[in-house]
Amino acid sequence: MTDAAAKGGEGGIVRYRRVLLKISGEALMGDQGYGLHPPTVKRIAQEVKSVHDLGVEMCMVIGGGNIFRGLQGSAQGMERTTADYMGMLATVMNALAMQASLEQIGIFTRVISAIPMDQVCEPYIRRRAVRHLEKKRVVIFAAGTGNPYFTTDTAATLRASEMACEAIFKGTKVDGVYDKDPKKHPDARRYDTVSYDEVLQKHLGVMDASAIALARDNNLPIIVFSLDEPGGFRGILAGRGSHTRVQG
Repeated sequence: MTDAAAKGGEGGIVRYRRVLLKISGEALMGDQGYGLHPPTVKRIAQEVKSVHDLGVEMCMVIGGGNIFRGLQGSAQGMERTTADYMGMLATVMNALAMQASLEQIGIFTRVISAIPMDQVCEPYIRRRAVRHLEKKRVVIFAAGTGNPYFTTDTAATLRASEMACEAIFKGTKVDGVYDKDPKKHPDARRYDTVSYDEVLQKHLGVMDASAIALARDNNLPIIVFSLDEPGGFRGILAGRGSHTRVQG
Protein backbone atom coordinates (compact mmCIF):
# COMPACT_ATOMS: atom_id res chain seq x y z
CA MET A 1 0.00 0.00 0.00
CA THR A 2 1.17 3.53 -0.72
CA ASP A 3 1.74 6.30 1.79
CA ALA A 4 -1.65 7.72 0.75
CA ALA A 5 -3.43 5.00 2.70
CA ALA A 6 -6.56 6.20 4.38
CA LYS A 7 -8.04 5.22 7.67
CA GLY A 8 -10.91 2.80 7.33
CA GLY A 9 -13.68 2.28 9.80
CA GLU A 10 -13.01 0.65 13.14
CA GLY A 11 -9.29 1.38 12.95
CA GLY A 12 -8.71 -0.48 9.70
CA ILE A 13 -6.49 0.71 6.90
CA VAL A 14 -7.89 1.14 3.41
CA ARG A 15 -5.45 -0.76 1.24
CA TYR A 16 -6.27 0.80 -2.12
CA ARG A 17 -6.59 4.33 -3.45
CA ARG A 18 -8.37 3.50 -6.72
CA VAL A 19 -10.40 0.38 -7.48
CA LEU A 20 -12.88 -0.96 -10.00
CA LEU A 21 -16.00 -2.79 -8.86
CA LYS A 22 -17.35 -5.38 -11.32
CA ILE A 23 -20.84 -6.74 -10.78
CA SER A 24 -23.17 -8.73 -12.99
CA GLY A 25 -26.43 -7.40 -14.29
CA GLU A 26 -28.13 -10.23 -12.43
CA ALA A 27 -26.97 -8.65 -9.16
CA LEU A 28 -29.49 -5.85 -9.80
CA MET A 29 -32.47 -8.22 -10.16
CA GLY A 30 -32.90 -9.04 -6.50
CA ASP A 31 -35.29 -11.99 -6.23
CA GLN A 32 -36.92 -11.16 -9.55
CA GLY A 33 -36.33 -13.19 -12.67
CA TYR A 34 -35.72 -10.22 -14.94
CA GLY A 35 -34.95 -6.51 -15.00
CA LEU A 36 -34.12 -4.10 -12.22
CA HIS A 37 -35.16 -4.31 -8.57
CA PRO A 38 -34.91 -0.72 -7.25
CA PRO A 39 -34.35 -1.68 -3.57
CA THR A 40 -31.45 -3.93 -4.63
CA VAL A 41 -29.95 -1.18 -6.80
CA LYS A 42 -30.24 1.19 -3.83
CA ARG A 43 -28.58 -1.32 -1.48
CA ILE A 44 -25.61 -1.75 -3.83
CA ALA A 45 -25.38 2.03 -4.22
CA GLN A 46 -25.12 2.31 -0.44
CA GLU A 47 -22.27 -0.23 -0.46
CA VAL A 48 -20.48 1.88 -3.08
CA LYS A 49 -21.07 5.03 -1.03
CA SER A 50 -19.62 3.41 2.09
CA VAL A 51 -16.35 2.83 0.22
CA HIS A 52 -16.41 6.18 -1.57
CA ASP A 53 -16.78 7.91 1.81
CA LEU A 54 -13.40 6.48 2.80
CA GLY A 55 -11.77 8.56 0.06
CA VAL A 56 -11.27 5.64 -2.33
CA GLU A 57 -11.52 6.57 -6.02
CA MET A 58 -14.06 4.24 -7.58
CA CYS A 59 -15.16 3.10 -11.00
CA MET A 60 -17.64 0.39 -11.93
CA VAL A 61 -18.57 -1.99 -14.72
CA ILE A 62 -22.02 -3.61 -14.63
CA GLY A 63 -23.08 -6.49 -16.85
CA GLY A 64 -26.36 -6.58 -18.75
CA GLY A 65 -27.56 -10.15 -18.19
CA ASN A 66 -30.63 -9.05 -16.23
CA ILE A 67 -31.98 -7.48 -19.44
CA PHE A 68 -30.28 -9.14 -22.40
CA ARG A 69 -27.27 -11.39 -22.79
CA GLY A 70 -25.61 -11.48 -26.19
CA LEU A 71 -24.50 -15.10 -25.99
CA GLN A 72 -28.02 -16.26 -25.21
CA GLY A 73 -29.42 -14.31 -28.14
CA SER A 74 -26.78 -15.82 -30.41
CA ALA A 75 -27.58 -19.32 -29.15
CA GLN A 76 -31.21 -18.77 -30.13
CA GLY A 77 -30.28 -17.98 -33.71
CA MET A 78 -29.63 -14.24 -33.61
CA GLU A 79 -26.56 -12.98 -35.44
CA ARG A 80 -23.81 -12.75 -32.82
CA THR A 81 -22.67 -9.19 -33.53
CA THR A 82 -26.20 -7.83 -33.30
CA ALA A 83 -26.86 -9.80 -30.12
CA ASP A 84 -23.70 -8.46 -28.50
CA TYR A 85 -24.58 -4.86 -29.36
CA MET A 86 -27.99 -5.38 -27.77
CA GLY A 87 -26.23 -6.67 -24.66
CA MET A 88 -24.06 -3.53 -24.62
CA LEU A 89 -27.18 -1.35 -24.65
CA ALA A 90 -28.48 -3.33 -21.68
CA THR A 91 -25.35 -2.38 -19.72
CA VAL A 92 -26.03 1.29 -20.44
CA MET A 93 -29.51 0.94 -18.95
CA ASN A 94 -28.06 -0.64 -15.81
CA ALA A 95 -25.38 2.04 -15.56
CA LEU A 96 -27.98 4.81 -15.76
CA ALA A 97 -30.06 3.12 -13.04
CA MET A 98 -27.01 2.90 -10.78
CA GLN A 99 -26.07 6.51 -11.52
CA ALA A 100 -29.55 7.67 -10.53
CA SER A 101 -29.42 5.69 -7.30
CA LEU A 102 -25.94 6.99 -6.39
CA GLU A 103 -26.86 10.59 -7.07
CA GLN A 104 -29.96 10.26 -4.90
CA ILE A 105 -27.64 9.61 -1.96
CA GLY A 106 -25.26 12.46 -2.81
CA ILE A 107 -22.53 10.76 -4.86
CA PHE A 108 -21.55 12.60 -8.04
CA THR A 109 -21.46 10.01 -10.80
CA ARG A 110 -20.62 9.87 -14.50
CA VAL A 111 -21.70 7.19 -16.96
CA ILE A 112 -19.15 6.78 -19.74
CA SER A 113 -20.13 4.66 -22.72
CA ALA A 114 -17.86 2.93 -25.21
CA ILE A 115 -20.65 3.50 -27.76
CA PRO A 116 -21.29 7.24 -28.19
CA MET A 117 -24.79 8.32 -27.11
CA ASP A 118 -24.24 11.92 -26.10
CA GLN A 119 -27.80 12.64 -24.97
CA VAL A 120 -27.63 10.19 -22.07
CA CYS A 121 -23.94 9.76 -21.14
CA GLU A 122 -20.39 10.73 -22.00
CA PRO A 123 -18.25 9.05 -24.67
CA TYR A 124 -15.19 7.19 -23.46
CA ILE A 125 -12.12 9.45 -23.34
CA ARG A 126 -9.48 8.02 -21.04
CA ARG A 127 -8.00 11.28 -19.76
CA ARG A 128 -11.45 12.69 -19.03
CA ALA A 129 -12.39 9.53 -17.13
CA VAL A 130 -9.21 9.75 -15.06
CA ARG A 131 -10.00 13.36 -14.25
CA HIS A 132 -13.46 12.41 -13.02
CA LEU A 133 -11.86 9.90 -10.66
CA GLU A 134 -9.40 12.50 -9.41
CA LYS A 135 -12.38 14.74 -8.63
CA LYS A 136 -13.83 11.89 -6.53
CA ARG A 137 -16.69 11.14 -8.88
CA VAL A 138 -17.81 7.55 -9.29
CA VAL A 139 -17.33 6.55 -12.92
CA ILE A 140 -19.51 3.81 -14.42
CA PHE A 141 -18.16 2.37 -17.65
CA ALA A 142 -20.95 1.14 -19.92
CA ALA A 143 -21.30 -0.67 -23.27
CA GLY A 144 -18.41 -3.03 -22.58
CA THR A 145 -15.39 -2.44 -24.80
CA GLY A 146 -17.65 -1.19 -27.58
CA ASN A 147 -16.87 -4.30 -29.59
CA PRO A 148 -18.76 -7.57 -30.08
CA TYR A 149 -17.23 -10.86 -28.91
CA PHE A 150 -15.89 -9.27 -25.71
CA THR A 151 -17.58 -9.66 -22.34
CA THR A 152 -18.03 -7.09 -19.59
CA ASP A 153 -15.41 -9.07 -17.62
CA THR A 154 -12.87 -8.18 -20.29
CA ALA A 155 -14.15 -4.61 -20.34
CA ALA A 156 -13.68 -4.39 -16.57
CA THR A 157 -10.08 -5.58 -16.76
CA LEU A 158 -9.36 -3.27 -19.68
CA ARG A 159 -10.80 -0.18 -17.99
CA ALA A 160 -9.15 -1.00 -14.66
CA SER A 161 -5.81 -1.20 -16.46
CA GLU A 162 -6.40 2.06 -18.33
CA MET A 163 -7.45 3.86 -15.14
CA ALA A 164 -4.40 2.53 -13.25
CA CYS A 165 -6.65 0.88 -10.66
CA GLU A 166 -4.86 -1.05 -7.93
CA ALA A 167 -7.37 -3.92 -7.91
CA ILE A 168 -10.58 -5.24 -9.41
CA PHE A 169 -13.29 -6.17 -6.90
CA LYS A 170 -15.63 -8.81 -8.29
CA GLY A 171 -18.90 -8.85 -6.35
CA THR A 172 -20.64 -12.24 -6.50
CA LYS A 173 -23.20 -14.38 -4.67
CA VAL A 174 -20.49 -16.26 -2.73
CA ASP A 175 -17.60 -15.14 -0.55
CA GLY A 176 -14.76 -16.07 -2.86
CA VAL A 177 -13.53 -18.63 -5.37
CA TYR A 178 -14.27 -22.29 -4.69
CA ASP A 179 -12.93 -25.48 -6.26
CA LYS A 180 -16.56 -26.39 -7.06
CA ASP A 181 -20.00 -24.88 -6.69
CA PRO A 182 -20.53 -24.41 -2.91
CA LYS A 183 -24.31 -24.30 -3.37
CA LYS A 184 -24.29 -27.81 -4.80
CA HIS A 185 -21.33 -29.32 -2.93
CA PRO A 186 -21.10 -28.82 0.87
CA ASP A 187 -17.47 -29.97 0.80
CA ALA A 188 -16.42 -27.23 -1.63
CA ARG A 189 -13.17 -25.56 -0.59
CA ARG A 190 -12.64 -21.80 -0.76
CA TYR A 191 -9.29 -20.46 -1.89
CA ASP A 192 -7.72 -17.64 0.12
CA THR A 193 -5.42 -16.90 -2.81
CA VAL A 194 -5.17 -18.45 -6.25
CA SER A 195 -2.95 -17.72 -9.23
CA TYR A 196 -4.14 -16.49 -12.60
CA ASP A 197 -2.78 -19.62 -14.25
CA GLU A 198 -4.61 -21.88 -11.81
CA VAL A 199 -7.88 -20.08 -12.51
CA LEU A 200 -7.36 -20.71 -16.21
CA GLN A 201 -6.17 -24.29 -15.89
CA LYS A 202 -8.95 -25.36 -13.52
CA HIS A 203 -11.70 -23.31 -15.21
CA LEU A 204 -12.66 -21.78 -11.87
CA GLY A 205 -15.06 -19.33 -13.46
CA VAL A 206 -13.83 -16.12 -11.83
CA MET A 207 -13.91 -14.24 -15.13
CA ASP A 208 -13.56 -15.31 -18.73
CA ALA A 209 -10.15 -16.37 -20.00
CA SER A 210 -9.33 -13.17 -21.87
CA ALA A 211 -10.08 -11.07 -18.77
CA ILE A 212 -7.87 -13.26 -16.56
CA ALA A 213 -5.05 -13.18 -19.10
CA LEU A 214 -5.23 -9.39 -19.35
CA ALA A 215 -5.18 -9.05 -15.55
CA ARG A 216 -2.19 -11.40 -15.39
CA ASP A 217 -0.29 -9.48 -18.04
CA ASN A 218 -0.84 -6.23 -16.14
CA ASN A 219 -0.29 -7.74 -12.66
CA LEU A 220 -3.75 -6.56 -11.63
CA PRO A 221 -5.15 -8.45 -8.62
CA ILE A 222 -8.79 -9.57 -8.61
CA ILE A 223 -10.56 -9.76 -5.25
CA VAL A 224 -13.69 -11.95 -5.30
CA PHE A 225 -16.17 -11.36 -2.46
CA SER A 226 -19.86 -11.58 -1.63
CA LEU A 227 -21.86 -8.52 -2.58
CA ASP A 228 -24.81 -9.85 -0.56
CA GLU A 229 -23.10 -9.33 2.80
CA PRO A 230 -23.99 -5.89 4.22
CA GLY A 231 -20.84 -3.83 4.68
CA GLY A 232 -18.77 -6.53 3.02
CA PHE A 233 -17.27 -4.32 0.33
CA ARG A 234 -16.03 -1.76 2.84
CA GLY A 235 -14.75 -4.53 5.11
CA ILE A 236 -12.76 -6.21 2.35
CA LEU A 237 -10.98 -2.93 1.55
CA ALA A 238 -9.97 -2.75 5.21
CA GLY A 239 -8.67 -6.33 5.10
CA ARG A 240 -11.60 -7.97 6.88
CA GLY A 241 -14.08 -10.60 5.76
CA SER A 242 -13.95 -13.72 3.58
CA HIS A 243 -12.70 -13.28 0.04
CA THR A 244 -10.34 -14.75 -2.51
CA ARG A 245 -7.43 -12.87 -4.04
CA VAL A 246 -6.43 -13.82 -7.58
CA GLN A 247 -2.84 -12.81 -8.22
CA GLY A 248 0.40 -13.89 -9.87
